[in-house]
Amino acid sequence: MERLRSRDAAAGIEHKPLTDEQKAKIGEIRNFYQAKLAELEVLHQGQLRTIVDPEARAAREAEYRRDRERLTSERDNKVEKARA
Repeated sequence: MERLRSRDAAAGIEHKPLTDEQKAKIGEIRNFYQAKLAELEVLHQGQLRTIVDPEARAAREAEYRRDRERLTSERDNKVEKARA
């Protein structure tokens, strides 16, 4: 761990501890997106039960993966903004 810190210091990367406000904001962001991802999963599973066509299922799977990736990316971006 110490080697990583010294390597970061040599590279000019500064680590600041998070404030309580930042921790709370990050927690809110993660909880919100966890709920959104769970909702997306439930809706996806419900839709898959009604789709029998393999091409339609594949299209729905691709859409689901894109939606998950979008939500995950949004979450990560907001967490990084809260850290700044």
